[in-house]
Amino acid sequence: MQADWREFLERQGAVITDGLVTTFPEDSGEGQIELFDLSHLGLIRAQGTDARNYLHNQFTNSVQDVTEYQGQLNSYCNAKGRMLASFQLFLVGDAYYLQLPSGLLDTTLKRLRMYVMRSKVSLEDASDAIARFGIAGPQAEEHVKSIVGKVPGRDYGTYTANGITALRLPGLPARFELLGPMPAMSDLWTQLKTQATLRTSPDWRLLDIEAAVPTLFPANVESFVPQMANLELIGGVSFSKGCYPGQEVVARTHYLGKVKKRMFRARVEGGSPEPGMDLYCPADRGEQSVGRVVDAQPVGDDHYELLAVLQISSRETDDVRLGRVDGPRLSFLGLPYSLEKDTPKADTD
Repeated sequence: MQADWREFLERQGAVITDGLVTTFPEDSGEGQIELFDLSHLGLIRAQGTDARNYLHNQFTNSVQDVTEYQGQLNSYCNAKGRMLASFQLFLVGDAYYLQLPSGLLDTTLKRLRMYVMRSKVSLEDASDAIARFGIAGPQAEEHVKSIVGKVPGRDYGTYTANGITALRLPGLPARFELLGPMPAMSDLWTQLKTQATLRTSPDWRLLDIEAAVPTLFPANVESFVPQMANLELIGGVSFSKGCYPGQEVVARTHYLGKVKKRMFRARVEGGSPEPGMDLYCPADRGEQSVGRVVDAQPVGDDHYELLAVLQISSRETDDVRLGRVDGPRLSFLGLPYSLEKDTPKADTD
């Protein structure tokens, strides 16, 4: 967490543990918007005359399509097509920004730097250089318009004015991220908090779960090809771009294969689910794991909402268990998009 931003939030009464806001004051207020601390996220900045082409050749989505007004969901794979990271990618000025969980920033940055060679591109951790927070709620669009003068209309759309960037993210009600220099962002937070309820990083992660947008955390690195996490269904994969690490596997899965695992949304009572926790379905695979938790957040006393990648056949039994074969049973919830875009010919685990 940026030191100045941490000091500012602590002056607001925030309790911060291990670099994350755990609670805000109980009298933070009730309003028609919510403000979210995003300390769980880090930023990688890429600049240079070769930055666009370099990133385009590394990631699953077409970086050529990113403009000052439109970002995208994207991912980074190993040679076997397994995801090393998933992230939002957007452009501000002449710099590209990758936003991903802070726990994956160092390893992702190190790997990206390995392949720069003679390309004219610089890659650096920009997490402490830019302050940011989330805003959501029925009046979020109105406030964003008053701040930057325009509301991005599409998911991952961006607009920058007066040094502040607004990034629209999936979900209802409308939600955005605001990014800018520390002095301007602290002033904005102070201005908005009188009309807002203050929220923490887990609350923002819950909105990602409700929107069924996967976030890859360290426990799940190299566990999924993008299609298992539904990335091609929500604009995170381009099948018309050139080569990138893992492209042959991802393309073969798309054109010749049927993914046997998909990401689903569910609720569970008890069990304290965490990213990477195994799932079981005795009726389908006995004592063999059938999937893993992608992310989970509490929604009440001992109740959690989660995203999980698991065998489609196990989902169809409607008897999937958390953590062990006799663990808490998942209750599946609807997704805000369809899983019907697959055109299979052969099976792919």
